[in-house]
Amino acid sequence: MSFLKFILKNPFRRKNSAILAIVGIAIGIIVIVALGGITEGLVNTFEDTIHAGGADFTVSGKETGDSAYGTNTISSNWTEKIANVSGVDEAFPIYVVLTSVGDDYMNTLIGIDPNGTALADISMKEGRIFEDNSSEAILGEIYAEDNNYSVGDTIDIDREEFKIVGIYETGDQNMAGGVFTSISKVGDLMDDEDSISNIYVKVNKGEDPQTVADRIDSQYGDNITTVTSVMEMTQMADMLNMLQASTWAISLLAIVVGGLGIINTMLMSVFERTREIGVLKAVGWSNRKILTMIVGESLVITIVSAIIGSLIGFAACTILGPQMGIEPLFTPKIFIQAFAIAIVVGIIGGIYPALKAVRLPPTEALRYE
Repeated sequence: MSFLKFILKNPFRRKNSAILAIVGIAIGIIVIVALGGITEGLVNTFEDTIHAGGADFTVSGKETGDSAYGTNTISSNWTEKIANVSGVDEAFPIYVVLTSVGDDYMNTLIGIDPNGTALADISMKEGRIFEDNSSEAILGEIYAEDNNYSVGDTIDIDREEFKIVGIYETGDQNMAGGVFTSISKVGDLMDDEDSISNIYVKVNKGEDPQTVADRIDSQYGDNITTVTSVMEMTQMADMLNMLQASTWAISLLAIVVGGLGIINTMLMSVFERTREIGVLKAVGWSNRKILTMIVGESLVITIVSAIIGSLIGFAACTILGPQMGIEPLFTPKIFIQAFAIAIVVGIIGGIYPALKAVRLPPTEALRYE
């Protein structure tokens, strides 16, 4: 039997101990992969939303609130104020709500001025844009296909009948399954004509968007926030930091438990194989080769844990994420991080038992029964 096969086979001679160690490490890996995918998905979704369409940046409420974007709604008169700031070419308000649409108890309804749809990154695939303050709506192609809607059909939105006048397509996955209608109509439905969620802003040609955004902040920064990147939203940054901290706290706990399991498993392995190790030393195995064997066996267990944990974490997120309204995004960095942690735990968990093994005097080991 080759040295490599020897290392691959040995950890599973004590199946119960190996399984317990694998489960402990795998739990930590599942948490790292699953929450990593959720975090990346949230960042991607909010980046899509904030950098929507032809808008150079977005203006939102200052404080955390109950709007669809997690900020407080703002008064509609802010649109005119923003439009009058030097360097601003266009400013169009949007009102995003979650309400009953068709057979869905909750879906995204987006209200916008018909002239501002270009800033929302949508283009008509069929039909036309809705008219202002009318009971007309346009549907995202994904929503229309999933629910078998066509141009000319009617759809109930918040218990009111709307005519479907168009099907749109978009590069923003957050809006592909949504419904657009006139912002004034959304205000009527919500009985809140004076509130909006955000303002899409387009700057004049030749203007630097960041400079204009800073200009708005300097004038109105006490009341509103200009968002040129998702990480500038304080509440999003706090939420993501909290999520990442939770990921590391939970995974660290699981990995510590798993690491102790690895050390215990490998110590038991060394104890049970005392005579075997003595024989190997007697036939010429060096301390370095013994150490490599023990650490290698520890790595086999943690790498198997990383593979199992990554697969379960990926599958769980992929299946359960969409049901919770989250589209997870998995990047190579997440899996590299998971495997790197597993390898470090494997090396650390194997070093102490390996040192115990190399310190065994061959003559005493051979006498061990």
